[in-house]
Amino acid sequence: MNMTVTGIARLQSDHTLLIERWVGGRGAQSQKHCKKSSFAFYQAVRDLLPVWFLEDMRTMEVFHWEDGGKVSVYSPSEALLYALVHDHQPYARHLLTKFPQSALAVPSQSFSCCQSSAPHLAMAVRYNRVRILFRILKAIQAFPPGDRAGHLDRRGCSRVEGGKTALHVACELVRPECLLLLLGHGASPCLQDSAGNTPLDTLLQQIAHTPAANMRAKLLCLDCLFFFVPQDLQFTMKQQLLDNRQRWQDLLGENRLQCLLGLAPPSLFVGAMRVLIRTISPEHFPEALDNLPLPHFLKPLDLKLES
Repeated sequence: MNMTVTGIARLQSDHTLLIERWVGGRGAQSQKHCKKSSFAFYQAVRDLLPVWFLEDMRTMEVFHWEDGGKVSVYSPSEALLYALVHDHQPYARHLLTKFPQSALAVPSQSFSCCQSSAPHLAMAVRYNRVRILFRILKAIQAFPPGDRAGHLDRRGCSRVEGGKTALHVACELVRPECLLLLLGHGASPCLQDSAGNTPLDTLLQQIAHTPAANMRAKLLCLDCLFFFVPQDLQFTMKQQLLDNRQRWQDLLGENRLQCLLGLAPPSLFVGAMRVLIRTISPEHFPEALDNLPLPHFLKPLDLKLES
């Protein structure tokens, strides 16, 4: 959003007025002003206001009223959630660059029902914010190995999100770009959600439920998984594939089905891609895909993202 000098001056004036009201207010009147202004920061991010102005707002207690009558500043983690929802890429970049650890920390209880881990990766996938997801993954690469794995393989709330990882969400919503980015940066394709499903199970369920819808993207997701899943992966949908082989062959093609059932090795192309992709470190993914000795049409996805 382009801001004129007059527009910025007016925002600054309104900003100052809110502070004066807060300082001068007492009791219920003070709470009333703060509750009204709590939505102002959300609106400012939604309207893609400049980063400097958003940071001014974020660090003022007047704009955040928590449950229980407590005022506080918005944390970088909470601000990043707003940036994800509204695809404010410059603000997300600022937060991840200046506050990488705290921007990906667990937000307050008013932002997340489950306080065990941070939801940013899954939210980036859910809203299909590929560029912000890319920046989050790059920030995570600088974390210690244990913290890195905790973010990449974070399971969502078992009550609300069914214990799904970000990979599960990418398969459920059929987000091939998000899926490949997560896999290339080290997210595990072997973890199970609360129902015992791996990401592969989740994707196969999507293929089975609505076979005519978005099939090309679903098969692209499946091919991306083939590059990263171990050949001996145990998945709950395998018995369904065995019981309804003709139907699944029509959906997936004979080669994919045979590979999933363990009745045939992966194709030479899949085998070669597994070897090639493993030579790419997460720090250089997906940029190094361009350097693979393959014609453009054989590369898994064209991910042109700024570093």
